[in-house]
Amino acid sequence: MKTRLALAMAFLLSVWTVAEEVGPELKKLQGSWIPVSAELAGQKLPDDFLRKTTLIIEKENYSSKVGDVTDRGKIKLAGNGPPKAMDITSSDPNYQGKSFPAIYEVEGNSLMVCYDLEGKKRPDGFKSPKGSQWFLVQYKKEK
Repeated sequence: MKTRLALAMAFLLSVWTVAEEVGPELKKLQGSWIPVSAELAGQKLPDDFLRKTTLIIEKENYSSKVGDVTDRGKIKLAGNGPPKAMDITSSDPNYQGKSFPAIYEVEGNSLMVCYDLEGKKRPDGFKSPKGSQWFLVQYKKEK
């Protein structure tokens, strides 16, 4: 009985510690973000795309809007890096259950994210090589 209680306490303490570590980092991502630059497969995306795009993060939920199309899902922080990592899981019926590994860096009102839109592997740098499906976006926090 004492062993089970000790194991339960150790588990709860480890969960609590992880929650404390992730909490402040996730807090930095909260808010409404607008892209200032974006690349896909080494190609810069047009300003028209940037003007029509927003990203909103509330707790572990995200909502991304491009024009009239909205995607929603969950963000799970996946490590302290560097670079810091996250997994994006869409709830859109076209992508439901699919995770997109990403890396990110947040400094003040600036957020840079590099996603693998194929969902195969986490990018190893903030780049978008030609022929890849790596999506690199630089956001600024909307005031």
